[in-house]
Amino acid sequence: MKFGAYTACLHDRPLDETLKILAELGLNSAEINAGGFIPAPHLPSDDLLSSAGAREDYLGRFAQAGVTLTGLNVNGNPLNPDPAVGRKHAADVRRAIDLAAALGVRRVVTMSGLPEAHSGSTTANWVVNPWDSQFLDILDYQWNEVAVPFWRDINARAAAADVKVCIEMHPQNLVFNPPTLQRLVEQTNATHVGAEMDPSHLFWQGMDPVACVKYLGELVFHAAAKDTRINTDNIQVYGVLDDRFTRTRPEENPLNLGGRNTLNQWPQSPSWEFVAVGRGHSVDDFWVPFLRALHAVDPEIAVNIEHEDQEFDQIEGLRLAAENLLQAATKAGLRNGH
Repeated sequence: MKFGAYTACLHDRPLDETLKILAELGLNSAEINAGGFIPAPHLPSDDLLSSAGAREDYLGRFAQAGVTLTGLNVNGNPLNPDPAVGRKHAADVRRAIDLAAALGVRRVVTMSGLPEAHSGSTTANWVVNPWDSQFLDILDYQWNEVAVPFWRDINARAAAADVKVCIEMHPQNLVFNPPTLQRLVEQTNATHVGAEMDPSHLFWQGMDPVACVKYLGELVFHAAAKDTRINTDNIQVYGVLDDRFTRTRPEENPLNLGGRNTLNQWPQSPSWEFVAVGRGHSVDDFWVPFLRALHAVDPEIAVNIEHEDQEFDQIEGLRLAAENLLQAATKAGLRNGH
């Protein structure tokens, strides 16, 4: 197994400095952004696609730092009906597969996407609880008319490139839990589409990520190390579908997510929140068995930290997450591939 980090939280730093930081934290894996919701300053895509020399030099920088490039991340909404968003994100996924193949990287991380409710709409629509038949009509359209044709094409491209596409099971997407991931694979007859196992979004939905790994088995291709703290007092009142988000004001430089879309502000007293590894679920009780479950599926799997803990800055958060992740790996007997 390899233990590393997704470098988006260090996008304000040059690649070489970023890799040095990861190595100093004892990490040996890096996941680099390749498009989608956020920019890709650590990945000169045009040069890498056009020049074998550029690819050799680029990978040499990782080798010099003692860090392996284990994945390209292109999280976004490739099924977004807004033409200013969906077309670009879909193109980014295809380009990331081509780039991964050129670099010899075998994992591309993305999301399944979320289409409109019916043909002609330009707004994505997530059906949470289809108790009314009209909602099943929406899901039938979203799956059969939009998602399945798109993902059949993506699987074919990935298979030709010998690259595995790893879907983060994320709410506000058609694939948000193990059964929907399995449904996508089955309906597209996919051989190169599976799961990126990020426990953070599974936690707040009430799932057990270890049970999810065992359920999906060999469909687990890649993993993220991000924790979630469940705030019990708040969840008793607001529930897990806490919608008290607010808009980020223009003067606060909101993060653009594509087109006119921007990242909103988290509630002040949230029902749940993303935290560093070990700050939501303990090393012994969760992270050790989680890593063992991943190892049982794929002994070579990469587990990359995704730092989104708002109580720590970039380096502090990464350091804490790395310490706890590596401690879990040692206790699980999985350090250095053992």
